[in-house]
Amino acid sequence: MINISQRPPQVDDRVVPGHGEGDLTTGQKNQSTIGTLVDGTTRFTMLLHLPHGHTATTVRDALITTMQDLPKHLRGSLTWDQGAEMALHKAFATSSEMDVYFCDPASPWQRGTNENTNGLLRQYFPKGTDLSPYSPDNLEQAAFLLNTRPRKTLGWDTPAERMQQLLLDH
Repeated sequence: MINISQRPPQVDDRVVPGHGEGDLTTGQKNQSTIGTLVDGTTRFTMLLHLPHGHTATTVRDALITTMQDLPKHLRGSLTWDQGAEMALHKAFATSSEMDVYFCDPASPWQRGTNENTNGLLRQYFPKGTDLSPYSPDNLEQAAFLLNTRPRKTLGWDTPAERMQQLLLDH
């Protein structure tokens, strides 16, 4: 496990795209889950459909599947908390060719962009609701709405606009 303190400084600066933050958003009684991935530079959000729980295997597989959609230059690193769902982080890191960093215990602010995004996500999936009935299409629609929402931190650009520019520039 690589601690967040060993993460390169450019990740903290949010200047270099491809360094993301991840987490799980849980539903009613922590029985259902949606995985969230957010790029620190663009704030572009991808959601992981986890209808069969959030074991280390299901999370690893969902992360691998989701990350393979991104070009290699946008797969720099992933920062996560120390939850058991990331027990197979080395397999994910090897498969995706991404470094995985872990926050200090009980330090969600070390993934501030992701925590903020999870808060925004609650507008579409309210806290305490069962998340299992939501389909991949439902998650895709919520991610679309988040990614097309202008952000003050991006000079009122949308995450989708910033991501599109990165894809065109490379």
